[in-house]
Amino acid sequence: MTVPRILVVEDETIVALDIRQQLARQGYAVAGQASRGEQAVALAESLRPDLVLMDIQLGTGMDGIDAALAIRQRTGIPVVFLTAFSEDETLQRAKTAEPLGYVIKPFTERELRAVLEMALSKAGAEQRLRDSEARYRQLLADLCVGVLIADPDGGTRHANAQACALLGLAAPPLPSDWRAVREDGTVLPPDELPHRRAMALRAPVRQVVLGVGPADTRCWLLVDALPQLDVQGAVREVVVTLVDITARKRAENALLAREEALRRAVQHTQSILDNVVDAVITIDHQGRVQSFNQAATQIFGYTPEEAVGRNVSMLMAEQDRALHDRYLQRHHATGERHLIGQPREMQGRRKDGRVVPLHLAVSRTGTGPQPTFIGLIRDITQQREAEEQIRRLAFYDHLTGLPNRRLLMDRLARALSNAGRTGQHGALMFLDLDNFKQLNDTLGHGMGDQLLQQVAARLQASMREMDSVARLGGDEFVILLESLAADAEEAGSQVEVVANKVLSALGQPYQLGEQRHASTPSIGIVVFRHGLETVDDLLRMADAAMYQAKAAGRNTARFYDPAMQAAAEARAVLEKDMRRGLAMREFVLHYQVQVDGEGTPVGAEALVRWQHATRGLVSPGEFILLAEQTGMILELGQWVMEAACMQLAAWAHDPVMAHWTLAVNVSASQFGHPDFVAHVFSALQRSGARADRLKLELTESMLAVDIEDIIFKMFAIKSRGVSFSLDDFGTGYSSLSYLKRLPLSQLKIDQSFVRDILTDANDAAIARTILALGHTLGLEVIAEGVETAEQQDLLARMGCDAFQGYLFGRPSPDIDAWGAMAPPALCH
Repeated sequence: MTVPRILVVEDETIVALDIRQQLARQGYAVAGQASRGEQAVALAESLRPDLVLMDIQLGTGMDGIDAALAIRQRTGIPVVFLTAFSEDETLQRAKTAEPLGYVIKPFTERELRAVLEMALSKAGAEQRLRDSEARYRQLLADLCVGVLIADPDGGTRHANAQACALLGLAAPPLPSDWRAVREDGTVLPPDELPHRRAMALRAPVRQVVLGVGPADTRCWLLVDALPQLDVQGAVREVVVTLVDITARKRAENALLAREEALRRAVQHTQSILDNVVDAVITIDHQGRVQSFNQAATQIFGYTPEEAVGRNVSMLMAEQDRALHDRYLQRHHATGERHLIGQPREMQGRRKDGRVVPLHLAVSRTGTGPQPTFIGLIRDITQQREAEEQIRRLAFYDHLTGLPNRRLLMDRLARALSNAGRTGQHGALMFLDLDNFKQLNDTLGHGMGDQLLQQVAARLQASMREMDSVARLGGDEFVILLESLAADAEEAGSQVEVVANKVLSALGQPYQLGEQRHASTPSIGIVVFRHGLETVDDLLRMADAAMYQAKAAGRNTARFYDPAMQAAAEARAVLEKDMRRGLAMREFVLHYQVQVDGEGTPVGAEALVRWQHATRGLVSPGEFILLAEQTGMILELGQWVMEAACMQLAAWAHDPVMAHWTLAVNVSASQFGHPDFVAHVFSALQRSGARADRLKLELTESMLAVDIEDIIFKMFAIKSRGVSFSLDDFGTGYSSLSYLKRLPLSQLKIDQSFVRDILTDANDAAIARTILALGHTLGLEVIAEGVETAEQQDLLARMGCDAFQGYLFGRPSPDIDAWGAMAPPALCH
């Protein structure tokens, strides 16, 4: 640590010696001693002490105050006065030397030490401030930007050389209202100068572009003004920075000039394109629209401003949009010209979403990796409409809008060919309105036309999308059904369902003007498959069957095939009988026991049977399909659900059977009903059955229809505690990705795999796979159709959890007997 050096100025030798001793004791170094003012000034200049201890009253010549003034002016060394004078006049004069302290004689060593320490500390602070200011000024001088500091009155306190040069002034002080212009050339008022605005706002003003100097040599500046506030929030000063952006500004002006020239050229080109009849669109190498003429606006509905810069695929219909980028990438990579130079027709998409037919021709301009493509586009909507009008006149009935005889014959020929190739059946239904001539004769042809139009609308609403409805003429209509079942009996059943639907739809009253009118059809049906018949043969057969329907009393349908007609009549009787049976509550539940690996009964499956009044017990194989086709499955399924829940509630009072679960099969139609979830909850609530004892069995085929709706409903039902089992697993087409999303608790191995599991290696492998899959998913696996102990043993060794089949008991209404004892078959 450096010891402070002090110059002692005292004309009394004894006093000077005493001061030197005191300084030595206090750890200071005496740099020198003087007794006269002139001597003190000389020593201060030569010795450069840290501080001068100066007596005011010296001998002859310069006194201490004058000497201190000279030392401060020449060296800046701080001074502390020693004085015995206390007159105001002397003290006032002494202040002009800016002393750092006074020591009044006589003084103690302690007083001297205190004054010297304070003086040296203040001197150090002043020196650091001077050094900081020197560095600050040097920094300002070295900056490549102009910096000036403005006072609150607008005057300039300081400006570096760059600021002076940029403002065109030799040196500060600068005028408070220096002249500047905005970017548009207008003069900036003094109050809007950045430093004045910063003072007024007491907030920074940034990134202001100003021009200074004459127009031909104008310097452009980017100005920031940062106000410095005191503790009261008043502006103490404003620091202003000036960045020379003249070169950038000139470059921008040159670019603007070039852009303006280019804009005028583009406008000229665009004006030419806007007068072209076809749409002209230019596209860059990335598929973005570069130009868009007036005809393009008329076709697509976009303004040029909306289209330019966006990908041209927005103008394409969905089927073309997905391929566009792929074609463009392939062209860049291989040079393949899929569209270029090959005019074609495509679908365009307007801004309003409407799809329009277009004719497109694409050409390429420019070479290199970034070419431009030009598309010439023409709206061919009117051309298509004219073609469609011609087609409709040729192939459609003008009154009903249905296909006419010519189009029907073409479709029927294709249907015959398809049936022969696929092995699936098709059907032709010939329909004639009963007593139509009487309507025309009594109410006139206008009313007859209205009836024909309403009949056509009802027929179309009753058909699938793949089916065809045609009008042959007069009151004769034909319905063509395709892709029916391969089995003849099942196909006939499907056609009968459609025929009954048509009879019901056309049998409803019609509103013809102010009158209500009743009309019915007679329908003749012929089913075909092998393609051996001709189109004319089928029409003749269907027509003949239609006259049989007329002869049978009208408002009915008849098959050309006697055997199929007999089957249809039998189904009609069965349907009528089944509706009566539902009303008379002739359906009952039988139960087949389910056992665990130890042979202990753990539940049962509820199986519906029809206790017919005259036929006795009817198997579900005879009526379930009919129930599905006629919609009666909904009523029957709900009854089964409620009856099963009542049985569960009854078991709850039996200590042995209270823990049993009861499985109920659910059809696809039943599960797809919007209120199915509510129906399940209602059956549970009314019966008082425990939800966790009810198990709903679904089939794999159900998973092919609206899987998301199925999953939603399953989770809603499972939230109440009901569990799910997937029946007939392995016979359907369920996806594993769907399977893992279903809230199942059990898989059921279909009996078709169990039947030959001992002799067929494939069935055994399938069963083993189902067990592995089920256990991997954390599910229980049950096998149905177990009839022998050997089958059970093999399944048990594979890890099967539960069993169901004739080995343990046939379906029976007396399931309660199982609660009393286990059958002997379980104890093999």
